[in-house]
Parts: sequence; C-alpha cells; structure tokens
Amino acid sequence: MKKILVLCTGNSCRSQMAEGYLRKFGNELLEVWSAGIETHGVNARAVATMKEDGIDISSHTSNHIEEYRHIKFDFVVTVCDHAQENCPYFSSKAQRFHQNFTDPAKALGTPEEVESAFRKTRNEIKTYCEEFVAKVASA
Repeated sequence: MKKILVLCTGNSCRSQMAEGYLRKFGNELLEVWSAGIETHGVNARAVATMKEDGIDISSHTSNHIEEYRHIKFDFVVTVCDHAQENCPYFSSKAQRFHQNFTDPAKALGTPEEVESAFRKTRNEIKTYCEEFVAKVASA
C-alpha cells in the first residue's frame, strides 16, 4: 500500500474532504492521512457536506503535520497555496502534488450560499481525488 498525506492550512475542511475521498477511491491502494500546518478542528459543515455524498468524516481529527514526521510517505498532496508554500521538508522521497481549492470556511453570504460553496469545493475535491487515484496512485 502506498502512503499519502494530504496537507492543508488548518486540517479542518479541504484536507479532511480529500482524506475521505482518497480513502474511498484508493480503498485497496492507499493508506491516507491528513494534516495541517496548524490545527483548527474538523469543520462541522465539512462533515455535513461529505455526509450528503455518503462519506462519513465525523470521526476524523485535526492533526498537525509534526505528528507524521516519522512516516515515509509516497505522496504528499497540498490542497491550498498556503500549505504548499509552507510545507516542511520530508526526508522521504515523497512525490509532491498540488491543487489549490477554494476554502469554503471563508465563504460569506446566506446559509444557502455558504452551503453551495462547501458543495462546490467538495465536488472539485471529489473529482481531483478520483482522478488522482486512477492516474497516479494505481500506477
């Protein structure tokens, strides 16, 4: 099994969603962790939005990248520009990938508009993760 770390700023939304989808799509291929440069706790709206698509991330925890220093990852995926710019060096030969997703936690507007922002980001992450597993992780 290949080991993958999904890295975001606060490990609250985007990296949590990506962890959920990578676990689903990479079921037999990947061991998946997510972490942040900081820890902000798992966002309740992210949990609810993922649940709408049949993915339960309610038991996920917000973890700091330092917790995983000892793991030799095959892949590190940053899901926001801040994490990419501040990603610490890993001694492993992990392949690095980057895709900046909009942070739905910063969405403003009516409750419906905020929910829409979460769904949009979720759907973009879902597509990315499905393609990542098909093209990269299964190779």
